[in-house]
Amino acid sequence: MGLLTSQVELGSRGAGFIVKEGLRFKDLNKNGQVEVYEDWRRTPEERARDLLGRMTPREKAGVMMHGTAPTQKTEGVSRYDRALATRMISEKGVNSFITRLEGNARLLAEENNALQEIAEATRLGIPATLSTDPRNHFQFTLGASVAAGNFSQWPEALGFAAIGDEALVRRFGDIARREYRAVGIQEALSPQADLATEPRWARVHGTFGEDADLARTLVRAYIEGFQDGGNGIGKGSVVAVVKHWAGYGAAKDGFDSHNAYGQYAVFPGNNFEYHLKPFEGAFAAKTGGVMPTYSILQGVTLNGQPLEQVGGGFNKQLLTELLRGRYGFDGVILSDWAITNDCDEACLHGAPPGQTPSFVGFGTPWGVEHLSKVERFAKSVNAGMDQFGGVDDPDALVEAVNAGLVTEARLDESVYRILLQKFQQGLFENPYVDVERAGEVVGNSAFQAEATEAQRRSLVLLENKDKLLPLGAHIRKVYLHGIDGAVAAGYGLTVVNTPEEADVAIMRTVTPFETLHPQYVFGLRQHEGNLAFEEGNADHEAIQRVSAHVPTIVTVYLDRPAILTNVKDKVSALLGNFGVSDSALFDVLTGKASPQGKLPFELPSSMAEVEAGRSDMPHDTAHPLYPLFFGLRY
Repeated sequence: MGLLTSQVELGSRGAGFIVKEGLRFKDLNKNGQVEVYEDWRRTPEERARDLLGRMTPREKAGVMMHGTAPTQKTEGVSRYDRALATRMISEKGVNSFITRLEGNARLLAEENNALQEIAEATRLGIPATLSTDPRNHFQFTLGASVAAGNFSQWPEALGFAAIGDEALVRRFGDIARREYRAVGIQEALSPQADLATEPRWARVHGTFGEDADLARTLVRAYIEGFQDGGNGIGKGSVVAVVKHWAGYGAAKDGFDSHNAYGQYAVFPGNNFEYHLKPFEGAFAAKTGGVMPTYSILQGVTLNGQPLEQVGGGFNKQLLTELLRGRYGFDGVILSDWAITNDCDEACLHGAPPGQTPSFVGFGTPWGVEHLSKVERFAKSVNAGMDQFGGVDDPDALVEAVNAGLVTEARLDESVYRILLQKFQQGLFENPYVDVERAGEVVGNSAFQAEATEAQRRSLVLLENKDKLLPLGAHIRKVYLHGIDGAVAAGYGLTVVNTPEEADVAIMRTVTPFETLHPQYVFGLRQHEGNLAFEEGNADHEAIQRVSAHVPTIVTVYLDRPAILTNVKDKVSALLGNFGVSDSALFDVLTGKASPQGKLPFELPSSMAEVEAGRSDMPHDTAHPLYPLFFGLRY
């Protein structure tokens, strides 16, 4: 195979250039020679092998950390903490980071460029990889997503499942890819291929629902969009990290394994294989990354052996036998955040009364609490882990190597995989982005028009008594609950102050939830417990009060499968949504667009039936109020 001979674009803010045979190369290691890893004419594989051979064990361990880009507020604006970032990159050798920075696209681009400049100045000039949780949706949970900000705003993954259009999901992935790369983000900590088989689970909203075949199709399309095709990682790709391997959605009692009290997934229906199906879509799309679950999987047997009772990031059967072995995955396995940290007393049992829980002392070392931090790193790496999320200090891994618990050859396997993707993406040539272009690309009007159309299409019409919808010309006066009156006025409607004055009432509500564990840092934030509209629920009481006086239209945000038994008989029209703006909602209510969604999960009729269900089984309640894939049309 001949070498490339046409000059590629190079971007530098510190490294000099070398001219050789009439072509320019970056002098990343500052020695005045074109090394194999600096020679863009070579294959990514050759370059990664060469660079690996130049690295010290400590530098290799640094590459296996995936830290959190440090931020600080300056004059009210959040930016990266340059001094701390320099220590992490230059002294610790970390060059992969999640960014949780918010702000306009130009600011993000400027700040991400600044991190690349720090990285370029290091001994070998290894560029940084910036990752992010989803940024293009409505749901926001600190530590699990980033508020949409200036990015195009689409429905949740559940909304895509409600539409069921793989071409649309691929298009979304392609648009989000362009927005990410425009601001200097190269890795997506998504999609969530978990199945929503446990209705009470706090992370249902990030899934493609409970049907494994639909999820498999949409996971594949999502990754093909983000990675710029189905052939693996290339110059224009955002590396997709599919999560959470595997069975995370079968959460015991619906409690999430970010929390010590929710560390188990259970399989009373012996249905673990069903939870693997969506990941097959990821492997077909050649996903660049896989993130294991925090959860300990109870009641699962693999190759005739019960699974070791440790979290997914420590489980050799899950990572090496199943993922690498059966499925032949050869990309990067990235841990979920803080699996090697200690979980202190407040993390294990909740903060003391009167004290607000915090991330200080937070860890998720489920099943290996008794091991030292060094031993946890060793166990995870030997199980198959390549990179550690939320960790910015390689010392414990270096100590594991020095103690003979992990071989340097084993580090080489992981570091090669990580470096290979950086070369495949072209980051060694130019990791910098055009700040002005970022402002033009991210959330532009054409992208947002497509996103808004997806919001409209994702609405699920559950009830439409007497064909109230779309609203006729005789409907002029509306009473609103949770909706911007200015938007309604823009559709020629008059907003009134009481239900009695109105022709109809239009109400936004959310799926009921409880905060059952307010003394835990994630328990405080997550939606748990009761799904039913009933006495004591503010939205239910508002519906009861308003519907007694006027025909009432209700839309429910279905971040989990709501129990609508006490709502169905009170309303004239009922719609499920998965993230919809007021204007997109009114387009559908007024007939400018029509609802096309079908439920991506069944809606149960009672909590008793939810509690009787099996956490690993899809559509498992005895008498659902609305079945899977239900949806009316105008």
